[in-house]
Amino acid sequence: MKTVEIDKATMSLADCAREASQEPLVVTDHGKPVAVLLPLENTDLETASLNSSPRFLKLIEHSRSRMRQEGGISSAEVRRRLGLT
Repeated sequence: MKTVEIDKATMSLADCAREASQEPLVVTDHGKPVAVLLPLENTDLETASLNSSPRFLKLIEHSRSRMRQEGGISSAEVRRRLGLT
């Protein structure tokens, strides 16, 4: 992982993106991480967008918590109930 101090950054965004395709590039401000560019593999814009959405991540965590507390049904059972098996 490469780190660059924001006040000393001289690369263009295009150059940063090219470098980040090989390894994460962390931008720091007085040594504190403030941003990161990550290489993306096997993903699309929607997935990348949702993975950085606090609202979506909160919804997923709520669903997982509810599943742990209340239980659920398997995907096989869902298919059976819908007559898809």
